[in-house]
Amino acid sequence: MSWGDLEDVGRLFNQAFRQVAKAPSRDLVAYLDHLFLSSPNYTEEAGSLVHRNAAGRIDSALLALPMTFEIENRRITARLLCAFMADGRAGLAGAARIARAIRVSNPEFCFSDNASPVSADHWMAGGGSMLPVQSLEWRRSFRPTGAMMERIRTKLPWLNAPFLSIAAHPVDQMARRMMPSLAARQELRGRWVTADVDRLLHCFQTMTRHFSLRPSWSKDEFVWLLENAASNRMQGTLTSKVLLDREDKEIGACIYFHRPRRTAHVLNVLSEPGHEVEVVEAMFAELEASGHVAARGMAQPFLMNALLRTGRTSFVNRGYFCMTTDRKDVRNAVVHDDLYVGGLASESWSRLLTDFR
Repeated sequence: MSWGDLEDVGRLFNQAFRQVAKAPSRDLVAYLDHLFLSSPNYTEEAGSLVHRNAAGRIDSALLALPMTFEIENRRITARLLCAFMADGRAGLAGAARIARAIRVSNPEFCFSDNASPVSADHWMAGGGSMLPVQSLEWRRSFRPTGAMMERIRTKLPWLNAPFLSIAAHPVDQMARRMMPSLAARQELRGRWVTADVDRLLHCFQTMTRHFSLRPSWSKDEFVWLLENAASNRMQGTLTSKVLLDREDKEIGACIYFHRPRRTAHVLNVLSEPGHEVEVVEAMFAELEASGHVAARGMAQPFLMNALLRTGRTSFVNRGYFCMTTDRKDVRNAVVHDDLYVGGLASESWSRLLTDFR
């Protein structure tokens, strides 16, 4: 995909994901350019793909974002595959060619965290894998009526949002008196502090070092990801915090979209090994105290024990997490759940999911 393709790709995006046949806005074209042609790791070889039919028209496209990962202390270029789109049945042949081109390119690590059931079938038919735990989203409700009202507002945006929040408050107060387990545990053995970029990057580097496969972002790439996530104001204010124990040692960290009286979208949870339960409990207490009605985030194997122990946590399918690789060491890491991905290394922060309606 080149700059001259963006207008057609934007039109295809509107048709495939917004169900409207219209030219893309300038904002959408600029966003596609910034995200997929101007990222710190962009190269033509690791970039997005388009397919032109016999008439020269783009009938399918796959948006790809290169990222730096590390496998057993060796850096590799991973590709986060995002929107995979086709012009109805006419674009299916082109989409199949794009999928084949990915498979035969000897990928070091290609993954998608939000594949549809049909796309997941294509991944696995081509020799890829589907990761069941990462395909789940955990959810923790603190104020269930407020969370329900938020879902209603999403489906019926014309309803009066302040009125719904006010109406939900006394019902949630009664529910929390009747079901004390709705409240997060408050026996914190540490404190949360706001983290700057350097401190947060240090936590990523130290708290994921025991995983064989993990992100290995430079500071420039890390800042670029944070800035782009922060631009998605529809999800809230991007907030980064570090958990300190009583000796002021860093034992955990989290990145989330702060939305008072709404659901907090947690992108990443980090923990020093052995501190997962207290990090998750402290995170829930912090999010509840910040006024959120609920919290949600990507499930990961190392977090499951902590999430299940906190109670009141449920899991739903968030889209299929699929991957493919030609490297044996990457496959071994995946098979043994020896990998860290998380929300920054996903499309969950992208404006393509929430914006450009």
